[in-house]
Amino acid sequence: MKTILVSFFLISYSFAKAQEYPTKEFDVSQIADELYGVPDLDLNYEELYENLLQLSASPLNLNKATADDLRFTNILTESQVNNLISYRLENGNLISVYELQAIPGFDLQTIYRLIPFVRVSSPTSAVDASLLKRVRNESENYLLFRYERTVQTKKGFQASTDEASKFLGSPDRLYMRFRSSRPGDFSIGFTSEKDAGEKLRWSPSTRQYGWDYNSYHLQLQNKGRLKNLVLGDYQSQFGQGLMLGGIFGMGKGGETITALRRSNIGLLPYTSVYEAGAMRGVGITVEATDHVTISGFYSAIRRDATLAMDNEVDTSISSFQTTGLHRNQKELETRKKIRERNIGAVLQYKREALDAGILLSQIDFDNPIQRSPSAYNQFTFEGRKNQNVGLYLNYTFQNVAFFSEMSRTINGGYARIAGILCGLSPKLDLSILYRKFDRNFYAFYSSGFAESTNTQNETGLFWGWKYNFNRRFSTAGYADFFDFPWLRFRSYSPSIGYEWLLRFNYEPSRKVKIFIQAREESKFRNIETDRVNLYTTAEGKKNNYWINIDCSSAEMFRFKSRLQLSTYAINKKLTHGFALMQDVIVDAGKVKFTARYALFETEDYDNRQYAYENDVFLAYSLPAYFGSGVRKMIMIQYKVNRHISLWLRYAYTRYRNHALIGTGVDGIEGDRKGDIKFQTLIRF
Repeated sequence: MKTILVSFFLISYSFAKAQEYPTKEFDVSQIADELYGVPDLDLNYEELYENLLQLSASPLNLNKATADDLRFTNILTESQVNNLISYRLENGNLISVYELQAIPGFDLQTIYRLIPFVRVSSPTSAVDASLLKRVRNESENYLLFRYERTVQTKKGFQASTDEASKFLGSPDRLYMRFRSSRPGDFSIGFTSEKDAGEKLRWSPSTRQYGWDYNSYHLQLQNKGRLKNLVLGDYQSQFGQGLMLGGIFGMGKGGETITALRRSNIGLLPYTSVYEAGAMRGVGITVEATDHVTISGFYSAIRRDATLAMDNEVDTSISSFQTTGLHRNQKELETRKKIRERNIGAVLQYKREALDAGILLSQIDFDNPIQRSPSAYNQFTFEGRKNQNVGLYLNYTFQNVAFFSEMSRTINGGYARIAGILCGLSPKLDLSILYRKFDRNFYAFYSSGFAESTNTQNETGLFWGWKYNFNRRFSTAGYADFFDFPWLRFRSYSPSIGYEWLLRFNYEPSRKVKIFIQAREESKFRNIETDRVNLYTTAEGKKNNYWINIDCSSAEMFRFKSRLQLSTYAINKKLTHGFALMQDVIVDAGKVKFTARYALFETEDYDNRQYAYENDVFLAYSLPAYFGSGVRKMIMIQYKVNRHISLWLRYAYTRYRNHALIGTGVDGIEGDRKGDIKFQTLIRF
């Protein structure tokens, strides 16, 4: 039987080449539109794009990937994941990614989306050499160097700036990354960055060694009973992310089914330049029995924070700083001021359709946290030590997947989440998720599904669906109802809210993709009053509308047009905003040109528009279109050979009626701002 399949798919592979299946060069913006929906500032999208880009740089091996590995792509439904695993068990290893066509439930659209993130290793490439030889001969090695600079001069660089606020370094942003990896085997790498305004220095007293930020890791996987070992910087994702969620939260967006459930992916290397997201130390996962694994981790890392003097001797942490910027004396005073220690363990039982586990974690600081009091943060964590305990339970039965987690802060509150993903038919998928987070539940590395930025002070019920009429037409949507039992930032009263989204997709061919999307969100927010010390809230309602057309007129030309509209209504006041964008991509083989021309006008900050902008490899750009003006971007990619690629990118924004762009030390006098970026990638 396998011989017949091999012969069939060798023929299919030749046919697929003639039909020009997508290659590893994929458009991140297209995937981002489907997964992330309507970007806003409630999520750290830099880290979401980072994970997406890293997955494309180190694709999963379809013959080794676990069910959680496959879920991590946020592309496959539960039935597709189960069908792929069952197919491997029955027929053995896949010989090509195009063999996915034989698996029930895998249509061409799904395969097109999945191909950039997966690969099939040759059966002859067994891991039979030493680690050093595999590192030397591994093809997925690269060294990347990036240079960025804003053409105009920010106030922080000007001579008139006071000494405490004046930037100490050059206006150049420098970035370097090296990584050598073989998925499921090993990964070695480091990342270094200097932000614009920061100074390169060697200063052990301030814990700076050359670059302002340095990250490194070593990972080994699948060495007998040792399933995973990570040294250096890492992140974690266990259960549904209520306690240990790293930077994997997807939020609500265009993907209404697969992005709802968190993957129990475990420990992963940390390669981002977001300086507040990593653990640093050691993480390990061992297989105790055929169905039981034990994971443990220890982290000791220094964090940026503002310290307050409680008396002449004692200090406390008044706030954490997460920007990662250390450009002037004021910012340097917060650099690596506190020590954070994190220790935890996860006991996991996994057998067939059942996946369950117990989680324990403890975090402590060398100084107590004492927040500055305000109306909304009376239940913010205070003290030196926080302990959490939790358990999760996932179970899959045919086309129905149940997932859940319950966690508790010792001497605090609970967080609970439970959901169901259901394939009612080959055309219809449904999702339901319930969540309840107490106002005194505290988890510093949480990324559970929530309306807020943290899993605290919220109750909600989410219902999503997706329906495929045929190969060309599909629709998706969700409705989410939530309430906040206690005060929130900018909303000083208990409140309720809702959000819904509706999306229609039309793909008449692989070269043409059209979608129309509408979204409405309602939340209560503070409004101005004439009385001092009296806070009044009112319902704020925001509507977003998108129209997107993506087409390829020839093999080397691609055009993408988008119109984004929004309105915001609060306290009997209605404001508007829009952005109109046109992208042109010309791929001439060795040389690739990408350009954007955008017009935008927004009446206030509530109507700011976000849209992903094509960027260099392993970088992201998500500019906020705010005010009135025009934005232009052009990028040139040149492949010198199969080992070396070069990028040059220039983005320029001109505002109407602006005398100052930005605020504070980041302010630029005038109405224009330009950014230049150069990158070199060496594969070996």
